Amino acid sequence: MHRTETRHVSVEAHRDKVRTLLAPLRTEERVERLPLLEALGRGLAADILAPLDLPPFANSQMDGFAIRSADVPEGGAELRVVAPVPAGAAPAELAAGTAAPIMTGAMMPAGADAVVPIEQAVPDFFPAPGESATVRLPAAASGSFVRDAGSDIRSGEPALAAGTFLGPGQLGLLAALGFTEVPVRARLRVLLVTTGDEVVAPGNPLGPGKIFDSNGTLLESSMRQAGLLVTRTGISTDRPEELAGLLRRHAPAVDLIVTTGGVSKGAYEVVRQAMAGHDVEFGAVAMQPGGPQGIGSFGGVPVLGFPGNPVSCLVSFEMFLRPVLTELFGDPAPRPAVRARLAEPLASPPGKHQVRRGTLASDGTVRLEGGAGSHLVHALALSNALVHVPEGTAALAAGDEVEVWIL
Repeated sequence: MHRTETRHVSVEAHRDKVRTLLAPLRTEERVERLPLLEALGRGLAADILAPLDLPPFANSQMDGFAIRSADVPEGGAELRVVAPVPAGAAPAELAAGTAAPIMTGAMMPAGADAVVPIEQAVPDFFPAPGESATVRLPAAASGSFVRDAGSDIRSGEPALAAGTFLGPGQLGLLAALGFTEVPVRARLRVLLVTTGDEVVAPGNPLGPGKIFDSNGTLLESSMRQAGLLVTRTGISTDRPEELAGLLRRHAPAVDLIVTTGGVSKGAYEVVRQAMAGHDVEFGAVAMQPGGPQGIGSFGGVPVLGFPGNPVSCLVSFEMFLRPVLTELFGDPAPRPAVRARLAEPLASPPGKHQVRRGTLASDGTVRLEGGAGSHLVHALALSNALVHVPEGTAALAAGDEVEVWIL
């Protein structure tokens, strides 16, 4: 039988429950190896150690002349020019009293310990290959414009930790280390069910008392953006037996069930009724919007029940599901969190963590979009950030700092 929590729990406490619910999905059986480019946007499933030094050899930081620093005293010296060192070549040892034209990234010849940029040479151009020439160069300290082997990372050092979000920079590092594939967490399969007799799929006639289903599109797009594999079933009516049958049919093929609507204390709370006999808890989180929440399992499959108002269900996703996915599986990437100054005052209900929608400007201020209502989809569409007002804060003035999550 489902349970009902009578007290409000904190945002952090409910997020902990979501983490505990989904943690069993992080198993070795749910790891796959993918080619690097196919792993873009995924979470790394194992620690990666560097199998070699980066760079693997000492190389030139500039186009210039490789020298032995001891050959050039203060005031400079004229050196004989020897064969050039292009990138990709394995050069011969540099003899005393000579200078080798060297290109950026080319291997330093044995014996050479410094590079003089071409701009400091007289003449300031390279001689033609095979041409007999000398060049006058200023003194250079040992190590000047030289990238030492292992100066980026040494063989055996940690390169990336398990749980790292794999973006272009991370994949570029793996390629530089010689990897062609990488272990990642398998994507979670989610059944998304919107509910309500009043809800109509866009494109159908809108009768009296009906509204178009925005939750399905809003949440599915958020889930896809977060890397989830989403199954939609259409809109369930307010008949509990219909919803329960739908869940029984689809539950074996998914890792998580997410519903919207039917989790509060009204007369027609279909999700509550459909969960009768299953280990699902319904209660209130000290958060506005998105207070009513359901959590538990249906036939052994984890269930999250979000409220039915559009902003409430999106805020629920952003506050509970998305950050837990990041923590447990490495993707999606965490929302950037910054401090910003309020462009206007606001009031917040007592005992609740308020999440407002806003637009973050380049000058570090954030303007609120719309009011606190959970139905304001247009205001949500104009926003690029979520503005957090912690529990226990009743009011803030214009200019006060708040935490902002960039969407």
